[in-house]
Amino acid sequence: MIQFYHIPLSFNSRRIWVALLEKEMSFEAIEMKLDGDQFAPSFLELNPFHHIPVLVDHGFRVIESLAILDYLEAKYPLNSLSPEKPESLAIVKMVNMVTVNELVPAMNPLSAKALGMREVGEEEFKKSQEKIATVLTFFEQLLGDKPYFAGEKLSLAECVLGTVVTLFPLIDVSLDNYPNLQNWLTKLNQRESFIKTAATPEMIESFKAKIKAATQKK
Repeated sequence: MIQFYHIPLSFNSRRIWVALLEKEMSFEAIEMKLDGDQFAPSFLELNPFHHIPVLVDHGFRVIESLAILDYLEAKYPLNSLSPEKPESLAIVKMVNMVTVNELVPAMNPLSAKALGMREVGEEEFKKSQEKIATVLTFFEQLLGDKPYFAGEKLSLAECVLGTVVTLFPLIDVSLDNYPNLQNWLTKLNQRESFIKTAATPEMIESFKAKIKAATQKK
C-alpha cells in the first residue's frame, strides 16, 4: 500500500493527491498537523528536511513533490498524466518548472500579506504583481484554446499549476484578463479530484488563525 503524507492546504501536497486520484490509485492518506509531528523522529527518518509531502511505496521513500510525480508516472503508467508527443511533454515540463521557479516565488509576498505573516512594502507588492502577470501571460499564450496544456487530456501540468491557481482568491489575484486560463480553471474545479481535495473555508480560517498565533509569539 502506498502511504501519502500530506497537508491539505499545501499545493505541494495537493498536486500529489490530485495525481493519485486521477490515476485511480489506492493509497493511504496520512494527514500531518504541523504542530510538531513533522519533527517527530519517525517522520525525520522519512525526510530529514521535515518537508511534506512524502510518499512511501512498499518501503521505498520519495520526497519532493515533482520527484514524486515523476516516480508515480514511471512506476504506474496506467492512466498516464504524461503525454507521449515530445512537444506536449515539453509544454508540461515548462508549466511545472515555471510554476515552481517563477510563479510561486512571486506569490510569496502576497501570501505573506494575506496571512498577516509580515509587512509587505508597496514596491515589493507591485513587483510581485508584475511578475505574476508576466507568468500568467505566458501561460495564457501557452494554453491557447486547448482544453488542457497537453491537449485533450489532463496532465501533470494541471496537477502542478492548477493546485496553485486555485489559491489565487486568497491572495486577491484575478484571472479576469486571462480568459483561456479562466475556462481551464473552471473545468478543473468541476473534476472530482479537485473537488475532493479542495480546502474548506473552515480549514482556511483555522490555518490563518494558527499563522496569526505563531506570528504573535515572535
